[in-house]
This record gives sequence, C-alpha cells and structure tokens, in this order.
Amino acid sequence: MPKDNKKQQYVAGIDAGGTKTTVVLSDLKGKIVYKLKTGPSHPRNLGLEKTAENIVFLIRKILKFVKNRGEIRAVFLALPAIEEELKNKKNIVKKEILKHKDVYSLLGNKLTIGSDQLAGFKSGTDEKDGLVLIAGSGCACHGWRRRKEIKIDGWGYLSEMGSAFFVGQESLKAVFKGLDGRSKKTLLAELILEKLKVKDKKDLVNFIYLKSPIEKILSLSICCNLAAERGDKTAKKILVSAGNELALTAKTAIKDLGFVKLKFPLILIGSMFNSKTLLDIVKREIKAFASRVDFIRPTEEPAVGAAKLAIESLADKNDR
Repeated sequence: MPKDNKKQQYVAGIDAGGTKTTVVLSDLKGKIVYKLKTGPSHPRNLGLEKTAENIVFLIRKILKFVKNRGEIRAVFLALPAIEEELKNKKNIVKKEILKHKDVYSLLGNKLTIGSDQLAGFKSGTDEKDGLVLIAGSGCACHGWRRRKEIKIDGWGYLSEMGSAFFVGQESLKAVFKGLDGRSKKTLLAELILEKLKVKDKKDLVNFIYLKSPIEKILSLSICCNLAAERGDKTAKKILVSAGNELALTAKTAIKDLGFVKLKFPLILIGSMFNSKTLLDIVKREIKAFASRVDFIRPTEEPAVGAAKLAIESLADKNDR
C-alpha cells in the first residue's frame, strides 16, 4: 500500500496580555494539539520592540513543534491596544516579528494581527453579533451588531475602573489609610502585608515603588477578593465599586448597539470574574438593564478564539 506523505496542516492562535501570553496550535478543524504560555506581551506596557521579541519567542516554539510534522497555514496574533491607539503601528509590529529569517521563511504572509477583544469574543461563541466584557489586568467592553462596532473603556490601566489594577490600587490606598490611623485596621491590610512580607509603611513604600509597581499592584486584587470572601467590608466595597463600573461599561455598549430588548451573548473574560462578589454585581446590574442577555464564561482561552480567527482567515482567502 502506498505511503501517505501528506503533512498535517495547522493554524496558531496567540493571545498577548498584560500578565501572560498564550499560544495554541490546532488542526484545521479546531482541535488543539499544543499549548504554551510565557510572560506578558502588552505593547502599551512593554513597547513594540519588546512585545515583538516575546511573540517571536513563542512563534519559534511552535515552529519547532511542527517541524517534520507538517506546516502552519495561518497565525492570528491577538494584540491588546492594536486596534485602538496603536492601529497605525500594526505594520511595525509585523515587521519586527518577520525581520527574523527563520520566522519569515516559515510564515511569510501567513501572519494576521488583530484585536485581543475579538479573540476573546470568539473563544465563547461562534455568533457574529454580541459583546465581550473583559476584566483582567485591564478592562474593556467590545461589541458588534451587523456592521456596527463599538468599544467602551480599555484606555490604559490608569482609567480602567473594573480591572485588577484598579482593585489592587484601591486596596493599596486602604492599607496606607489604615497604617496611618485614618481608618480602622482591616483583614485586607493584614493579608496584603502578609503577602508582600512587609511590616510597616516604609517597607511597603520601598517594596511597591522600587521596581515594577504595576505588576505588584495587580497582584493585590487577589488579596482583596480573599478578604471579601472572609467578610472584610472594605474589600467588599472595593469589589462592588469595580463591579458597578464594569456593568456601566457593558450597559453603555449594549445601549449604543441597540441590544437592550434583544437576545444576545455577552462573553465574560478575565480573572476578576473569579470574584463572586464582583460577578454577582455585574450580572445583576446588566440583567436588570437588558433582561435577554446570555452570559457566557468561556471554557476555552482567548488564544483558542485567536486560532478560530486564523481558520476563518483561510476560509476568507479561499472565497476570494
């Protein structure tokens, strides 16, 4: 019997984030065969050059995996901020990635760069119309209906009031307030000081501001949720505030797209939704505003949504 020398064909989806970057490799039917995670690749935080460098590291890993197994037909890179303030820099990112000969020789024109929010939406549904509400290190809501598209929030960690950074920053404020004697002692402060292994205000200031304050502040959101679960009123107040802000963001997008009286999917993505306090507020407020909303928390990661988009890009090429 003749031997079948036909090589397997794959697509790759890459989800670049503020705390981690994930790549998945799938066959053309969407079956995941390989997954890898590494550090952050957010262009707003790291700059275009460092972001491209981290993406190249991942691409080389997947190229090594497929070597002698088959070929990569398409790669979709879901990059934060790339469809907003960095839209005119998309070609620069692509050029930085493809300037490496080994990457270019195997990918060439197979790389597509697009929105991380679209990849997040696709990880939860195959519908074309609907919304995704993201609440991780940052937060934003992105929606699509027919030919209309809208994005609310997602303008950087200093303005995103439902994010892990917001919760961490509010938690840090509460700790300093307690250490100053401007408020009563809280479990939240106790958990944060224990987590950071510091004892007083001076040590806390040195730890937070000496190096990489953003990453340290992000991590405090975990302490806030834990304190809230144990009944800490200050922590619960912070999470309720974040939940209300996220709900307001989503309701603004729902109204602008005309979904208020319609049935539509709302994909909820991000670590902040692991907080029951925050999630309950978000669901209650949005449900009261748009009763036919279908909340979906994907079982798949946004990188899987990016792989779906890579498969779709092949279909689009075939239709031309």
